[in-house]
Amino acid sequence: MLRTPVNVRRLDILEWLKDPAAHFPSQRHGDHVEDGVTCDAVAAKLGVPRGVAETHLHLLARIGLLRTRRVRRRVYYRRDEVRIAEVARMFEKGW
Repeated sequence: MLRTPVNVRRLDILEWLKDPAAHFPSQRHGDHVEDGVTCDAVAAKLGVPRGVAETHLHLLARIGLLRTRRVRRRVYYRRDEVRIAEVARMFEKGW
């Protein structure tokens, strides 16, 4: 897989995480808005194995578009709205 930030699946993930409660089932631990969603939830929504979803989430986290939070033994992912706004401004200015 090419490791580029632009990918339909990654854009879908970012879109779903705008309103995680509307796109993902309720979680046993962690709040959708405060904590985010797990890799397993994203994998189920994408219909891909956990490892594929993990690759997408790790890339988005590494470039700063997602924040991670560990709750118990799971990692939760949520959007970093400040960073996303900064990146959007850079593209609006023509890079």
